[in-house]
Amino acid sequence: MVGNVGNYYDVLTYQSSGQLAVGTIVSVPVGKKTSLGVITKQVKQPDFACKDIAKVVIDTPLPQTLLQLHSWLCDYYATKPGIAWQTILPARIASKPRIKDPGQPDAHTKSRTQILLNKQQRSAVAAIRATDSGTILLHGVTGSGKTEIYKTITQDIIDSGKSAIILVPEIALTAQLVGEFRSRFANVVVTHSAMTASERNAAWRQILFSQEPLVVIGPRSALFMPVHNPGLVVIDECHEPSYKQETSPRYNTTTVASKLRSLAKARLILGSATPSVNDYYLAKHFHRPIITIDKLARADAVKPTTKIVNLTNRDNFTTDSQLFTRPLLESMRQAIKNHQQVLLFHNRRGTAGLAMCENCGYLATCPNCYTPLTLHGDKFQLVCHLCGHTERPPLSCPDCHEATMVYKGIGTKRIEEEARKLFPSATIRRFDGDTAKGEAVQDVYNELRNGQTDIIIGTQTIAKGLDLPHLAVVGIVQADAGLAMPDFSASERAFQLIAQATGRVGRNSQPTVAIIQTYQPDAPAVKYGAKQDYHAFYNEEIKKRQLGHFPPFSHLLKLSCAYKTERGAIEASRRLAADIHKQYTDKVRILGPAPAFYERLRGQYRWQIVVRSSHRQTLASIADQVADSTGNWQIELDPISLI
Repeated sequence: MVGNVGNYYDVLTYQSSGQLAVGTIVSVPVGKKTSLGVITKQVKQPDFACKDIAKVVIDTPLPQTLLQLHSWLCDYYATKPGIAWQTILPARIASKPRIKDPGQPDAHTKSRTQILLNKQQRSAVAAIRATDSGTILLHGVTGSGKTEIYKTITQDIIDSGKSAIILVPEIALTAQLVGEFRSRFANVVVTHSAMTASERNAAWRQILFSQEPLVVIGPRSALFMPVHNPGLVVIDECHEPSYKQETSPRYNTTTVASKLRSLAKARLILGSATPSVNDYYLAKHFHRPIITIDKLARADAVKPTTKIVNLTNRDNFTTDSQLFTRPLLESMRQAIKNHQQVLLFHNRRGTAGLAMCENCGYLATCPNCYTPLTLHGDKFQLVCHLCGHTERPPLSCPDCHEATMVYKGIGTKRIEEEARKLFPSATIRRFDGDTAKGEAVQDVYNELRNGQTDIIIGTQTIAKGLDLPHLAVVGIVQADAGLAMPDFSASERAFQLIAQATGRVGRNSQPTVAIIQTYQPDAPAVKYGAKQDYHAFYNEEIKKRQLGHFPPFSHLLKLSCAYKTERGAIEASRRLAADIHKQYTDKVRILGPAPAFYERLRGQYRWQIVVRSSHRQTLASIADQVADSTGNWQIELDPISLI
């Protein structure tokens, strides 16, 4: 029985003259073409003629746990077998790349990883060791030394003859973590999307053929590496939304890792200073171990001075800058004078978010998506961040023809322009979706860590996980930027970003400061994020979730359709909503149908239905029915956002 990984997504039966193990990757004929497949089961000769397997591509079979995980993934996320295999297996799997030497760890990194655990870290390690298998939530404040705990437990696993999988949310954090682990472990294999397909294929084969325990490090896709005997899975910064796959199968890495842990009888450690409200509630509800570390790893660490600055008070500004308030500007000047680093965080890229006419109100929008175009001043272009459409900014209004076009809003490029104007001799780097290849955080990490960059500007990539010993000032330019989003998780996301960005300082013995600029100083996400007070935020947020019947107090299914005409999208949505209501009247509540947050995307109209139920299996049944029906539907079980 072969589950095909090519264009045919179902399961077909083939025959072979020789005995082939379950999990063997083969090449099979499908119609007039040849495609790759995985042997998933051996069956008796059926009463119909079967085609021969063309050839064996890789004779070392996939691990049994990976085959079981594939089967579960198909059922749990209502996914065709072939689509699931395309997620699990690397591209160009039939080729035989050369495996490169991973190189030696950086000497500076090696010296700083020889650290004795403090009392809280030792207590955390003892608690983890007391749990032979299961899920552990490691709730440690930023700078508490969670990585040292990961390394200690990984050593236990390697010594027992098993392997460890360490997941990071962003490629930018990979270099930092790899250096830490390579200083201690010999067999470290790295995989991430910045590598070429050949390099990822080489890493995959190295893992499949290895006879030794390994440490595998990478983003969420590393979870599907063919590790034969996994004893530990660590999900670092487990709250990050990048752990949610946005293409089919739309899986949540934490959920899949929990299943892999169960299949392999391994440990799963979820590490974060700001765990998701959902994960924390479930850990408490099911009495899973929650290990709290509320002290910094370094005994001499000085807590940062934290200031919330109200942007509505114009007295907080000087004539020098329209973006940076007086406290932030003074802190930046002092840091630059002392040859220390400044980090400026804002989760919007570009120069300005709106191009509009002050005379008639014209707003420049994308012709494909109908969303406001963002000005990129360095290229003098208006850009749609959804479909990539670009056009030249108009010199006069296209409607009233007056020269009254203005550009409003803040983006990272505008912040960079302002910083360069105020600090012309400073070395400045910006990290966002427009960063050039080879200039991303992971490419220049050593330069950042060594203090060669004076001012670091960026979006969420720079707000998490980075350990920069020369950093003295963190400035959050507009902390409430995401609070107005019409989504149940908007406040949680804002809190996490503020707390994580603030946590970049206060890790060593030098005085540091975090300046949080905001129009909403009393918003829970802002005031608790500035204090890094997770429990206060959680207690307030969980009450809102319960009142609104949102996760973790319900399960969600998001169904989205896209049509060339608005009428087609509306009719399809109403028809499906009526069918679901008729069949599941007393079991679900339907929100919508309604236009999606981005109602028009790449020239198509998008509408969505949100189905809520206290029983996930009911939603899975609906997802199965929609997947098997004809139509232009996108299915997402357990969405972390409704946008």
